[in-house]
Amino acid sequence: MTADRLDPRFLPAGWRRDLDTFLAERAAGMNAFMLSRRRVESVMRLQALSDRDLAAMGLSRADIPAFVFEDLLTEPA
Repeated sequence: MTADRLDPRFLPAGWRRDLDTFLAERAAGMNAFMLSRRRVESVMRLQALSDRDLAAMGLSRADIPAFVFEDLLTEPA
């Protein structure tokens, strides 16, 4: 494993569930792992940041999926 790879075992519990729920609501059941590995890794990297670091970026944990997938998905009607 290289130093820049994240191990999902050490990320907050429920992040995969939250990501899948976000995609199911906005992408007709699309599963996160059907998407490119790079986007999933982006979610993992953001989840690994502290709440303070996320706030400095103007994000909360709940905002992460929308931030990573904003160019692909629109808000639900």
